[in-house]
Amino acid sequence: MKDVRLAAALATSRRALLLGGVALAAGFAPVAMAQGWPSKPVTIIVGVPPGGALDPFTRALADQLAKVTGGTFVVENRPGANGNLGAEAALRAPADGHTLWIGTQSMVAINPFAYAQLRWKPSDFKPVLKGVEAPLVLVTHPSVPAKSFPDLAKWVQDPANKAAYASFSPGTPSHFLGFQLNERLKANMTHIPYKGSPPQVTDILGGQVPLGFTQLATAVPHVKDGRLNAIAVTSAERSRHLPQVPTLAELGHKDLGTTIWFGLFVPAAVPPAIVETIRAAAQKAHADPGYRSRLEALNFDVPNESVAEFEQTIAADSARWAALVKATGFKAAD
Repeated sequence: MKDVRLAAALATSRRALLLGGVALAAGFAPVAMAQGWPSKPVTIIVGVPPGGALDPFTRALADQLAKVTGGTFVVENRPGANGNLGAEAALRAPADGHTLWIGTQSMVAINPFAYAQLRWKPSDFKPVLKGVEAPLVLVTHPSVPAKSFPDLAKWVQDPANKAAYASFSPGTPSHFLGFQLNERLKANMTHIPYKGSPPQVTDILGGQVPLGFTQLATAVPHVKDGRLNAIAVTSAERSRHLPQVPTLAELGHKDLGTTIWFGLFVPAAVPPAIVETIRAAAQKAHADPGYRSRLEALNFDVPNESVAEFEQTIAADSARWAALVKATGFKAAD
């Protein structure tokens, strides 16, 4: 009888150990999978054409992630609908952490309020890293006689000049700041929208449009060689890339200030352990001094925001731009 009880106890112990082992294995499975990331080439989708400011940032990040992880990172341009096509493509891919998305302030904080038929929502993505930020810069073609903000205000207010402003896309800070400036100055400027920073700046350089709020990274080389005049930057403090240029706040227009940002996002359906592994790799890449210097050479500022701080930035920007979209009555075409 004692032998029977002993055998039963041993059997129970073996079952307990077996079940415990299965549970333990299940608990470690996501971690093991996460530690294997990347197990194949990673695609980083960017919703703009090659060129401009966003594309070189994305390629620099891809190169650095490859160095940090030993993996292969491929940049895929999916332009269209102010980044919406790229977001949709990222969500259609398998949720295994091998497709990432580059989101911008415009895409994440404005599109959800500007597009009536948006086929994705911000909660479909989890923020990984706020990569870079920069002010916009109000620039003019040298043919515009105004070299200061007060003089520019007088110039655009004169109906004889038939002033117009270029934006790098409708429904972006470049568009809305131009709209607000137009109202502030009680002018009658025409809005000329473009599909990206390169064509916007090309036409301002060519004199087809006299002025506009542009990406700092795109404008700085042309300002330095005298092909564009910089009137004001939109940051709270002067940009170290254009220290001679005043801020809109200095000029009495603090409420028109903003900085745009580019960030790395992962689809929300990706398992949490893999998301954390991606975040760790991105943070390690972001901390590298050589990489940061490379981004600064592209005329970006490199922030040090935690994920929680980045989420707060997104929430604050969304509230600001949602109110402006509503106030202007702007509706973007799909």
